[in-house]
Amino acid sequence: MRTVGKRNGPAVRPDRLPVHPLRGLVRWLPAALIAGGVLFDLLTPAKYSSAPFFISAPLVAAALLAGRATLGAALAALAATVVLAFVRPAPEVGESLTEVVTELTVGVLALCINRIVRSSVRKLASARCIAEAAQLAVLPAPPARISGLRVAARYVAAEADARIGGDLYAVQDTPHGVRVIVGDVRGKGLGAVEAVAVVIGAFREAAEQERTLEGLAARLERALQREGARRPSLDAAEGFTTAVLAEVPPGGSVLRMVNRGHPAPLLLHPDGRAREVSGAAPALPLGMGELGTWPDKVTECAFPAGATLLLFTDGVTEARDADGSFYDPQGLLHGRQFRNPEALLDALTADVARHAGGRAADDMALLAIRRGDGRHRPAVVGSALAQTTARTPSRAVRVQAGRTD
Repeated sequence: MRTVGKRNGPAVRPDRLPVHPLRGLVRWLPAALIAGGVLFDLLTPAKYSSAPFFISAPLVAAALLAGRATLGAALAALAATVVLAFVRPAPEVGESLTEVVTELTVGVLALCINRIVRSSVRKLASARCIAEAAQLAVLPAPPARISGLRVAARYVAAEADARIGGDLYAVQDTPHGVRVIVGDVRGKGLGAVEAVAVVIGAFREAAEQERTLEGLAARLERALQREGARRPSLDAAEGFTTAVLAEVPPGGSVLRMVNRGHPAPLLLHPDGRAREVSGAAPALPLGMGELGTWPDKVTECAFPAGATLLLFTDGVTEARDADGSFYDPQGLLHGRQFRNPEALLDALTADVARHAGGRAADDMALLAIRRGDGRHRPAVVGSALAQTTARTPSRAVRVQAGRTD
């Protein structure tokens, strides 16, 4: 699995081969093959040929190393073949000549192969950059702090080279409070990405305008139906989006939620308790309104100071171990405490990867929102003010009076 919602570091440069963890050892493999070929030729009877060692060296370099290294390996292998032909002549002159011509031909082919590999790497790097730009455009990273809440988001792709898929999240500060959505679009590929863009775009607009979560869910439903009728790629007949809409009103002590067929979020309390925030009645996913109408019911619960709301997609709950057992986030997170939302998501992604043995079958979108407890800042400010007063009383007085130098 590869984490992509959290920034993955510098992008791959199109003119560079990707750095493999064993690159430091692999770069010496062509030299080791040439050295092995020389030793093999010197330590075995003349009837045994060392040509396979020298032929392999430039081909290995072509696939793993840069162009200069490939040229160096080809020239070194050719030079070793020529020198050995003079040191230990073959029973027939034609045999030595054949080996030299073979090395020369393989060297040219290795350089051509290396060019093709580098061209493919550049195209892959370009595609990754485009995909990452799409990721940032469709799923921008939310601010770390918003209206007294600490926020962390993560997108974990099931495939190592994937950058974006059908999972989604968004956080927005509105006149009605902080509103969030976490969802999962049915399907894969560009159609799923297009549906993600529709849902996120509709959420951004409706979250500002709709007074209630029920109204917000209805707006998303209409947006999917409208765009599904216009865009065949959205799969209007069978497409749907599971989603959780949550709201933390101004003041932050209450949590409201509407669940549209999505895995229930968890509320992690400061003492380590983890409980599921489930709705009163199940509801159909977004985009399935033509099958019937079920009124959305808002679930409301307390959001105590220091608690963390954890929302996730089914890539978490459907991760299986070698025995086929599903990952249970509530049971495995219960009793654990995390210093911040980022640490929670780090631990969760590591747990899921360990549970699934690195064989995740679906992407994961994760969102953690913690309500500040307000316990640490006053102590720090008070301590700093006391130290300042002890050192420079006159300046401390001016600070307390609202005047500074």
